[in-house]
Amino acid sequence: MKITTFSAFKSRNYRLYFIGQSVSLIGTWMQKTAVSWVIYALTHSAFMLGLTLFASQFPSFLFSLIGGVVSDRYNRFRVLLGTQVASMIQASILAILILAGHYAVWEILTLSVLLGLINAFDVPARQSLVYEMIEDKKDLPNALALNSSMVNLSRLIGPAIAGFVLENLGDGICFLLNALSFMAVIGSLLLMKLPKYISQVHTKNVFGELREGMEYLKRTPSIAFVIMMLGLISLFVLPFSTLLPVYAKDIFKGTASTFGIIDSVIGLGAFSGAIFLASLKAGSDLKKILAINTLIFGAGLILFSHEGNYPLALVFATVAGFGMMSQITVSNTLIQTTVEPNMRGRVISYYAMAFFGMQPIGGLLIGSVSKWIGTPDTMLAEGVFALLIGVLHMRFLRKEKLRKQQPIPALGEQNVQVI
Repeated sequence: MKITTFSAFKSRNYRLYFIGQSVSLIGTWMQKTAVSWVIYALTHSAFMLGLTLFASQFPSFLFSLIGGVVSDRYNRFRVLLGTQVASMIQASILAILILAGHYAVWEILTLSVLLGLINAFDVPARQSLVYEMIEDKKDLPNALALNSSMVNLSRLIGPAIAGFVLENLGDGICFLLNALSFMAVIGSLLLMKLPKYISQVHTKNVFGELREGMEYLKRTPSIAFVIMMLGLISLFVLPFSTLLPVYAKDIFKGTASTFGIIDSVIGLGAFSGAIFLASLKAGSDLKKILAINTLIFGAGLILFSHEGNYPLALVFATVAGFGMMSQITVSNTLIQTTVEPNMRGRVISYYAMAFFGMQPIGGLLIGSVSKWIGTPDTMLAEGVFALLIGVLHMRFLRKEKLRKQQPIPALGEQNVQVI
């Protein structure tokens, strides 16, 4: 059967998930935009923007491996439902604080840490559960690409709405709308009809299963390489987003709407890339696409970094968004389609650790470097590093291709020794 752009929608559970998650993610991006704007308005510090990213994602780095074990050991549906309820509570507390008008930076940072801890358990369970939502497993790559389109469409819509709400209704309403958005994804989960969960006997403790996940990665170097590349991108390149408020406020002399528009056009590029991925034919070389898009990502950042013309800068930001999309989506697709089902949660937790764990450290690094050499030169350096990673990836693919082309020695030749 021919794979179409929306073939995964044939699965009822996935349709429900897609609708509910779409609404929730728009709220999530509204909150992310509002938090960055509020923090920068309070501190006028690029370093504090990096610290905010660190606070929201470093807990995911610390606990994502445990989250992966929990996803493999227990009912993923119940784990995901619990993390969504916890996220709604976190968002509600943040909204109440902002609406009350008596809040400090440390309170926002503390709630960001709580969200990062929740995500450590949410991501492995959510990503692994997508596999169970799809009735025809041939549609899994399409579902993962559609997931990315959902994330990036919400990134396109959420910041734009946030910019409007921040200027016209206030930051408190922005946070409140995010809290309400979780009702959609919780409702969609409750409407699903998943196969009955069958509890399995686990002979190893948590640490034994963690070790088992690491040994599995050692046996599959192609997956380990993808995760390593994602870790480097997350450390040195993806934290470019922490510098966007500086561009909006200081370089382009804009407002919250300016920030929302920049973030939205990056989402537009990423959404376009996700639709491109969803439209690929079965059997496409995703590893090569990942390497090429890494080069596109770097080129977009380099062109954006010193561009003083605002409309042209938006074009370059869109290009960067297109290239950025593959880092997350293709890496996730390669993992989901090749990893053994009983190892999926743990391997995804390493993926989550590389993605969420390196970004906060990178955010602190990028924030510090920008104070030393300036924001435009920091963005330029991130683009150059993306190009280097893309070249490294292309080199790895060439070596892998050569290894596969090497003839296998005949049985009688394998034990021949030169004396």
